[in-house]
Amino acid sequence: MFRHIGRNRLVKHRTLKAQVSKHLDARGESTLAWSGQSNRPLEGVRVLDFSRILAGPFCSQILADYGADVIKVEQPGQGDETRSWQGSGEDQDWTDDAKPISFYFAAINRNKRSLTLDLKKPKALDVVHELAKKSDVVLENFVPGGADRLGIGYEKLSAVNPKLIYASISGYGSTGPYSKRAGYDAIAAAEGGLMHITGHPDGGPVRPGLGMTDMSTGLYTHGAIMAALYARDRTGKGQHISSSLFETQISLLINVGANWLNRGIDGKRYGAAHPSIVPYNTWKCKDGLWLTLAANNDRQYRTLCQKIDRNDLVEDPRFITNAKRVEHRPLMDDVFNDVFAAKTSKEWLTLLNGSGLAHGPVNSIQQAFEHPQTQAREMVQSVEWDAVRSGKWRGIGTPVKFSDADTSLRSRPPRLGEHTDEVLGELGYCESEIGSLREEGVV
Repeated sequence: MFRHIGRNRLVKHRTLKAQVSKHLDARGESTLAWSGQSNRPLEGVRVLDFSRILAGPFCSQILADYGADVIKVEQPGQGDETRSWQGSGEDQDWTDDAKPISFYFAAINRNKRSLTLDLKKPKALDVVHELAKKSDVVLENFVPGGADRLGIGYEKLSAVNPKLIYASISGYGSTGPYSKRAGYDAIAAAEGGLMHITGHPDGGPVRPGLGMTDMSTGLYTHGAIMAALYARDRTGKGQHISSSLFETQISLLINVGANWLNRGIDGKRYGAAHPSIVPYNTWKCKDGLWLTLAANNDRQYRTLCQKIDRNDLVEDPRFITNAKRVEHRPLMDDVFNDVFAAKTSKEWLTLLNGSGLAHGPVNSIQQAFEHPQTQAREMVQSVEWDAVRSGKWRGIGTPVKFSDADTSLRSRPPRLGEHTDEVLGELGYCESEIGSLREEGVV
């Protein structure tokens, strides 16, 4: 159990969040009803979150899902830049009083409280220092040196609270020739080698469909924060954690990187294929839909040949082992292109079901969310919210389930500055003092 710095008292809205009882609505989604108990892994841990865009907010959302009280500090009037990242026509989905807001922002900022502070104002630093005294974790993603210039760097805040876990996310890390550069997901994916190995062999480099480097950095940082909290339990001391998009991307090269480091072999683009397993690819079926299938070893390959009624391929010396199949990849691909083009995707799925072979259709986003396993595992959750014109906000559920803890959605994403008065009130500010801070542009 983490020994947290914690709060002197639980705030009003936190006493209501508590244990969530769930039921499935007509769409198979988990909808929420509040009760008075709470059982969340990070209950009582407070996170002061200065991060913006994706990597940091994704990290703090995981902590918030696990029960941490995440206070998201945002610039008055504007907030996190992603609040304005609306898709085409999305403006019509939000009520006027909710703006600035976007589904991009909402997707990575649930279960948090929003506090607006102009960090360039001296009185804002007074608020930050008071919050740091009562927090367990600080998270920021300024360019290295930026937090120090604002007076909220590790040295300043750890002096206020020596037990503080201070996590910094940057583009390239805190040292080295690129340390002062801003970091973006696509740039890290490009410079870190991911785009070089993503795409089809006869095409150019491709950015993945999601911000994988950003989100992986958030995942790494969340894990590091958890480890630092555990270490603090033993030592009683806080520490500074540094992570970056570039270092994360280099670490994710895994087997491709190992081949270069130990054999001098550069990575290639294989499309949907696997560099060292054949057959392992995506094939177009008779109906124009796509099927993904993998035969990870020779036994599975023999099973596949039986299922597609091509036993002749089992004893073909060009394909008899995986090493041979990798060597003769173009021939193997030609064979399976013809094989899978002969039946519809539904026919293939029926034929392969129960075979023990890993296979599945290439689903659209709609099909992925309508998947029966998505519903069975409560990966879509919703909550009533008058900011959305439909009256309901739908979010993606947490992918990790605990046997004895609740991690379900407990509060919708916050409006800009929605909890400013609440948080300042917890620090002892009275209504007139809060009003003065607002008049001075501090909040």
